[in-house]
Amino acid sequence: MSLTVGVIGGGQLARMMIPPAIELGIDIRVLAENAGESAGIAVTQLGDYRSVEDVLRFAQGVDVVTFDHEHVPQEVLRALVASGAAVHPGPDALLYAQDKLRMRERLTALGLPVPEWGAVSSIADLDVFIKAHGGRAVVKTARGGYDGKGVRVVSSGAEVADWFDDDDDPLLVEELVEFRRELSQMLARRPSGEIALWPLVESVQRGGVCVEVIAPAPGTSDRLREVAAEVATTIAAELGVTGALAVELFETTDDRLLVNELAMRPHNSGHWSIDGAATSQFEQHLRAVLDLPLGPTAAREPWSVMVNVLGGTSKNRYPAALADQPGAKYHFYGKEPRPGRKVGHVTAGGDELEEVVFRARAAAAFFED
Repeated sequence: MSLTVGVIGGGQLARMMIPPAIELGIDIRVLAENAGESAGIAVTQLGDYRSVEDVLRFAQGVDVVTFDHEHVPQEVLRALVASGAAVHPGPDALLYAQDKLRMRERLTALGLPVPEWGAVSSIADLDVFIKAHGGRAVVKTARGGYDGKGVRVVSSGAEVADWFDDDDDPLLVEELVEFRRELSQMLARRPSGEIALWPLVESVQRGGVCVEVIAPAPGTSDRLREVAAEVATTIAAELGVTGALAVELFETTDDRLLVNELAMRPHNSGHWSIDGAATSQFEQHLRAVLDLPLGPTAAREPWSVMVNVLGGTSKNRYPAALADQPGAKYHFYGKEPRPGRKVGHVTAGGDELEEVVFRARAAAAFFED
């Protein structure tokens, strides 16, 4: 009898779990909100991830429940656990991916490096923080922000007056970090404690959206890689993370390495691993949540570059793209084109970084209007 994984959420992350599930002989089922979502081929139930009734019905007959996103409410997660379902990552860990203030509090208590931060509940409180930190700061909603949403760089508390008006929850304010680049350390952890890490990567962001990932991060010292691995491993173990974990980091101009964000699921910064690593993040996530032995994570080639396709096109450009860049690997998510929307990604690999970057960008450009 095969093992069965139930994935809550029908987006592209669930979609990219399907091929390794087939290869491993795992039965994968998906709970989607709407018909026609990216992972439609594996959707077995339509329902609301915020509904205890819908989620409990979906969890019947699966060996483990996992996630395409981190938005399932805590009361639903805890109802799942109370029902006897195996849930990975569990609610106690997911809390820190769902709530940025709780995440900052916990990482600070663990002595891990984070930007200077505060919780503010008024324009006056925010103005005090801004004044004490050079006249500018980053303000984030504690919940729900992603891809640049729920984040503003401000020089006055009045610039987020609407956020204070929306609800009574405090906002997270952080120092405006001067950084050289953004890095990401991905790992996977089994419930029994085994951890496997991929190489540290560099991610390039525009407008808060990841546009490119270089694996491994170029020009990194052994010490930097060791610190990134130690920070990520500590987070996974201390927070009880199970499955894939992405720790997004700032390498600052004053030589600090600071934790920016956490994602407890496969992540955009790990998409390169589908083609570029011995075990992809999607296969590894399935192995981890089922508490199966983890696979090797070594890179297949000296360099891999992943470029996101944003916006997309309704025109058929595959023949030209494949003729021009036959060595690139194309991954599309079954989404309708829309300005700024991630509709797919392209990966290239090879021995020379500049040449690999060129090929990956050229391949992606065929699909962007």
